[in-house]
Amino acid sequence: MAILRLGYVQVRVTDLAEAKKHYVETLGLKVTAEEPGKLYLKGWDEWDHHSVVLQEGGVGIEKLGFKTHKNEDLDVIEKNVQTFGASVERMSKGESLEIGDGIRITSPSGHTIEVYNEITFLGSETGYINPYPFPRHEVGISLPALDHMLIMAEDVALNEKFFMDVFGMYPVEQIRPELDSPGRIATWLSAGQKNHDIAIVAGRDKGLHHFAFQSENWDKLLRAADIFAMDDVSIDVTPTRHGITRGQTIYFFDPAGNRNETFSGGYRAYPDRPTVIWTPDQLGRGIFSHTRELNAAFTEVYT
Repeated sequence: MAILRLGYVQVRVTDLAEAKKHYVETLGLKVTAEEPGKLYLKGWDEWDHHSVVLQEGGVGIEKLGFKTHKNEDLDVIEKNVQTFGASVERMSKGESLEIGDGIRITSPSGHTIEVYNEITFLGSETGYINPYPFPRHEVGISLPALDHMLIMAEDVALNEKFFMDVFGMYPVEQIRPELDSPGRIATWLSAGQKNHDIAIVAGRDKGLHHFAFQSENWDKLLRAADIFAMDDVSIDVTPTRHGITRGQTIYFFDPAGNRNETFSGGYRAYPDRPTVIWTPDQLGRGIFSHTRELNAAFTEVYT
């Protein structure tokens, strides 16, 4: 597959200083660069220059980036986009800070996606020679890395096809109106063995439901909830388990109102396994396995 992983998310925030406090002091991300109106961040276990970009002015997603396995993959993906009929253009090294040549795509849902192979390498907090399992001096909940994101689209099936045809992803789980329906209420797509790199759910085009960070285990999720209470972070969903992906989760909001998630567990996915299908009558259990009830704000509120 041409896509290696979700590389970064760039989101808009209303107050950069306030957002910096949330992402650095509470979440424990590291600042790697600052520009007027922008802040670049990474987790302690990430090697590339950044995985999160905060851009002052508004709320919601500005763009997202995928990293490829090798530079030659860019040509393949560009041809795939042209065959699909979506908009694509070349981007030059330096147009996005510390990122090399690549392509910029507009998805059917209107999301801007940058695809690249080269990005400045900074290394992780623990290094790669005789490393310890975590940094000695952790800050906040000390998030290791960006994990996945969920975007909104008016036509979920079309956008699922886009990510499959263009990037070579495959659907791990789906919510369908009926078992044999070609329609999609939501879909979870993987570029490799992660249970999802990106998910798409029905809603307004260009919307962002959440972006998620890795959490090591259930204990770390509970500790995160305690720290959120100490720091007056708005918690959307207290620690629980998803039926879909089997992941353990806590949802919360940054000061601008962008929804974040810390996510642990789940299962490894493989492209030769059947797609797991959920029907609408079991949607509550699929989203929240314990309560088996949907929170209306969770499905209706996004940026």
